[in-house]
Amino acid sequence: MSVPCEVSATQASGAPMSLFERGLTLWVGLCILIGIGLGQWAPAPFQLLGGLEVAQVNIPVGLLIWVMIIPMLMKIDFGALHQVRTHWRGIGVTLFVNWAVKPFSMALLAWLFIRGLFAPWLPAEQLDAYVAGLILLAAAPCTAMVFVWSRLTGGDPYFTLSQVALNDAIMVFAFAPIVGLLLGLSSILVPWETLLTSVALYIVVPVIIAQWWRRRLLRHGSARFEATLETLGHASILALLATLVLLFAFQGQAIIDAPLIILLLAVPILIQVFFNSALAYWLNRVVGERHSVACPSALIGASNFFELAVAAAIALFGFESGAALATVVGVLIEVPVMLLVVRVVNRTRGWYERGPRVRS
Repeated sequence: MSVPCEVSATQASGAPMSLFERGLTLWVGLCILIGIGLGQWAPAPFQLLGGLEVAQVNIPVGLLIWVMIIPMLMKIDFGALHQVRTHWRGIGVTLFVNWAVKPFSMALLAWLFIRGLFAPWLPAEQLDAYVAGLILLAAAPCTAMVFVWSRLTGGDPYFTLSQVALNDAIMVFAFAPIVGLLLGLSSILVPWETLLTSVALYIVVPVIIAQWWRRRLLRHGSARFEATLETLGHASILALLATLVLLFAFQGQAIIDAPLIILLLAVPILIQVFFNSALAYWLNRVVGERHSVACPSALIGASNFFELAVAAAIALFGFESGAALATVVGVLIEVPVMLLVVRVVNRTRGWYERGPRVRS
């Protein structure tokens, strides 16, 4: 095992959730209140920031997203991809759920709830945008936060590392086509140039920067690498909170006018989380994978790379769009829902291990 892989695996199985990670829902709630308040009290500065765009990409948000994403991508060791063959059944289940089930099931749920059951209670002019936001959220599988969830279930750190690395590699090529296909099927105009620009800015370029920086730091030893990641982690948190305040400053009036919007948008997200995690967990049991592999496989299928989804929604549809709001609802419910999934897979370990025998 290489030194970089050992470092990454140690991170994947080591420290418990930070104060920020445990309280993410609380911080997002505070950002909602602060953003709405500032947007109503002093809208001019936010309108100025919202207008700082180049090729439909908001410059302040682009920089904040980079600060959020790059530290997470630095944790990923693409050298771990060779380990995929060790747990090929678990990897196969993960890829099937993430790319063949999750985006399409979310699109179906969005059509059913947003355009159907909940349409009378939602702003008619934003229905398409809400559907688009939910699709963007589901088309971006989780990255760094999976390490947290995997630790809490005793997940195999090397499997977690290899599946995250593989999903990130696939995301570079699959995110835009899947989003474009599902938006097209939903009769939503696809601004392909902006979509591809978002992929380049928020996936390709950050991956290149993160991996270059990672290798450079590891040349000076794992201690320096981990210290740098800890420092960058604080900056990443502040960037996330600043982005949410900015977003809700623009969304404030819409939420004041229809306060049920967030609750209604949460329904299809919750259903797809429980459906995809249960499907991945059950499929791993059917193929005979170990519980320590099934847990992170189920968790990555349930959670989302919400930073990318938020950035793409803002780039494609703007700050004040329903798409941007829908992606942020995913951030709001991420921690309590994923902790519930963690609790379920931990408590059902006995049932899981009474299933088909683990295959080599």
